[in-house]
Amino acid sequence: MRIAVDAMGGDLGPRATVVGAASAVMADPDLEIRLFGPARQLDEEISRLPRPLAAASSHLWVEDAPAVVREDQRPAQALRHGRDTSMAAMLDCLATGGAEAGVSAGNTGALMALARRALGTVGGVPRPAISTAIPTREDGRCYLLDLGANVDVEAARLIDFALMGEVMARHVDGLAHPRVALLNVGVEGTKGTASVQRADEALRRLEGLNYLGFIEGDGIFSGEVDVVVCDGFVGNAVLKASEGLARMLVRRVQATFEAHWSSRLVGLLARPALARLRRELDPVRYNGASLLGLAGIVVKSHGSADAAGFHFAVARAVQEVRHGLPGRLARELDHRRSAVDSAVIDDRIDSGSRIIAPSVTDAAGDDASQQEQR
Repeated sequence: MRIAVDAMGGDLGPRATVVGAASAVMADPDLEIRLFGPARQLDEEISRLPRPLAAASSHLWVEDAPAVVREDQRPAQALRHGRDTSMAAMLDCLATGGAEAGVSAGNTGALMALARRALGTVGGVPRPAISTAIPTREDGRCYLLDLGANVDVEAARLIDFALMGEVMARHVDGLAHPRVALLNVGVEGTKGTASVQRADEALRRLEGLNYLGFIEGDGIFSGEVDVVVCDGFVGNAVLKASEGLARMLVRRVQATFEAHWSSRLVGLLARPALARLRRELDPVRYNGASLLGLAGIVVKSHGSADAAGFHFAVARAVQEVRHGLPGRLARELDHRRSAVDSAVIDDRIDSGSRIIAPSVTDAAGDDASQQEQR
């Protein structure tokens, strides 16, 4: 299996991406990873791999890409001037069949815009969504989307997100009937924005979808749902707050056991349990957000991820390749498209709204504009 990696993205630079890629190869020797970035710099990083990872170097191929997409670069600028960047080269490799999935820890807005141009979308989805798994009770997990690609969306987009999340949970996680819910400020039907209420009404009309209705923020981690849908502004805020809370809880627990000699003694006895808690709450375990709706597999690694985190992002891409996720999304969304469009049309007629289909150029401009807001 061939994976293309933008080796220059992320806060820690190529050191983290190269070591993470090598670690992924050691865990899965069938992998071949193409690293995109300045060739001399990447060759140096490969030569400095720790001894336990040195054997992976025969599975790492360097592809020279001299330029880099900056973290502060706007998506529109990346689209106009980013052809020779490591990110664009990685995506071109994916688009031409040189790899089966791509991974980057770089600029999220630029990655979304460049990926959409290089790969296109499936199933009539006008704009992809970002999704990741978050931990829930009893060692479970729940998919949350969107996480920032679409900061202000209409009901039709929320319906797309629900269907894509349901397909991913069913095929990647093997759930027979994934439970889907819309994130809202309350479970009552009268609460929430107009787009959320319209999406709720339309989702209830769709047959074959295990839709449970609204869920509040405290229910995300309950284990009672498998897919939680929201707009990108809300999703990104929930994700970042959750990560911050997890880190704070781990530090508080550690500080509590270190505060006094007696608590240190208890801490020694509880060390295995504390280590397990730290692992379960560590955001690194859940690194790797899927760009759902693209006609190809692209995984976004957290910008601050270390080598271990980047390894998890590569593993996520491998998992999606093995389950053929884009093809499944395309077939199932195409199959359901008429029912979705009918539900949206009926809902808009009921609400007195007009339907205006955006042109391709309008949608592309919209995408860059929304990404710039992030």
